[in-house]
Amino acid sequence: MDDLIAGFTRKERDLYIVIGCGEGFMAIRLVIEGRVQGVGYRAWTAREASARGLDGWVRNRRDGSVEALFAGDADTVRLMVSACHKGPALAHVTRLTPEPAADPDTSGFATLPTAG
Repeated sequence: MDDLIAGFTRKERDLYIVIGCGEGFMAIRLVIEGRVQGVGYRAWTAREASARGLDGWVRNRRDGSVEALFAGDADTVRLMVSACHKGPALAHVTRLTPEPAADPDTSGFATLPTAG
């Protein structure tokens, strides 16, 4: 684990520890708040998740946040969640709220329409 988190900020390291350090499969639903709409956050998330081989989806929410579901190798999911702290260059993330989720039951990563 130390090798995985060596370059993390304290905030990223704390979140990594909160969502666990186990091995195997993991699925996390994540709500991202801050300046995350109109800055390419969904496109960035879809590119990053696909490049990491994760399954799931990302969508805007009417309240101005972005919601994503990441599923795959546990360490890869945790690293993706940590990357969401920063997001694309124009984003300013103020809060991440992770919670365990069910397997999306599909392969690949999709961008979904805005949700309530």
